[in-house]
Amino acid sequence: MEQEQARAARISALIYTPISLAVALAFFVIANAMGKYTATAVYGGAAWVFLLSMIVTMPTITPWVKSRLKGQA
Repeated sequence: MEQEQARAARISALIYTPISLAVALAFFVIANAMGKYTATAVYGGAAWVFLLSMIVTMPTITPWVKSRLKGQA
């Protein structure tokens, strides 16, 4: 049982981390393209977007992965 949980956690992390990175990168690119913000604001904003994206996607992706893995068994 613990192996299944650990596997689900690893797979989930491989899904939600790139999603969060992509969202943060999109923020970074758009904020830089606008040219109105300081480097500190752009980097800080991208870090916050990454962190908040992780907080939002983690609890949604993990149960989805667990249910998909249970369906395979």
